[in-house]
Amino acid sequence: MENTRPRVWVSQPLFADIVGRLHEHFDVTATGEVTQHAPAAIAAALRDADGALVTLNDPIGAAEISGAPRLRAIANVAVGYNNLDVAAMSAAGILVTNTPDVLTETTADFGFALMMAAARRITEAERWLRDGEWQRWSFDTMLGGDVHGTTLGILGMGRIGQGIARRAAGFNMRVLYHNRSRVPEAVERECRASWVDFDGLLAQSDHLVLVLPYSPQVHHLIGAAALAKMKPSATLINIARGGIVDEDALADALQGGRLAAAGLDVFEGEPAVNPRLLALRNVVLTPHIASGSLATRRAMVSLAVDNLIAALGFGPDAGVPPTPVNADMLKRKR
Repeated sequence: MENTRPRVWVSQPLFADIVGRLHEHFDVTATGEVTQHAPAAIAAALRDADGALVTLNDPIGAAEISGAPRLRAIANVAVGYNNLDVAAMSAAGILVTNTPDVLTETTADFGFALMMAAARRITEAERWLRDGEWQRWSFDTMLGGDVHGTTLGILGMGRIGQGIARRAAGFNMRVLYHNRSRVPEAVERECRASWVDFDGLLAQSDHLVLVLPYSPQVHHLIGAAALAKMKPSATLINIARGGIVDEDALADALQGGRLAAAGLDVFEGEPAVNPRLLALRNVVLTPHIASGSLATRRAMVSLAVDNLIAALGFGPDAGVPPTPVNADMLKRKR
């Protein structure tokens, strides 16, 4: 008898006990080790698949799905989905899901920590100490910038931006934000945040945190012109997506003393990092780990698995996955 169970591809090794829930409903093909799949390999893996569980490591566009007539759903294990051509998925009738909410507080924690590390030169000071440079104390050793009582700027006032704003209250910070549209007044009151225009945010922020979604419209939004409007004493923190910041322009500003420090968790060519940034001591670099607590990463995978099970018509939420990206797909008849 022909096997009629749907087929699912899992693109990267994740938590086996959570991904194991897929076996109840599907025939699962799972990648055994972290792999940078070539486009042809992704296309081959999707060819006979009904669904896929993928990560930001896996770019999928029209070419990769063109030979996958059975493909109905792709569950992305991330909030962002710039690794996926959602327009092409929608045109092909493929539902896309993501994993918002479950990583909000963990990512906000990290963004605030990265800001403090950059402002107070923590990683630079540790390298200096480990290199045996601390021979004696001096009054001007590793002087950094204050966080308490300063102005925090947030570019992108979504869930994570709001989380960072709430944390600022404990440091008596003035909070400014810029967003495509103002958040409700109740949210502004809760976050003690005031809306300003983009130029005002750049000019007034002592610490500017980027948490906006990536799109072609914001590519290199923080470039030479934007950086020139910031205070020379300011710090720039990016926990959003690589590509929002022009990394060469940032390196110029950091090297030339036109910006005090930066903290970057995301990079335009990741996992490759601009060598100019690697050479600078006044930038804190981390490998895209803002959501990287054990509990949060498990929650992300669990939500992605729930999404895929529901999107393919199984489980308690059959037909209605918890967090669709192109929700209009749910209204279409297949």
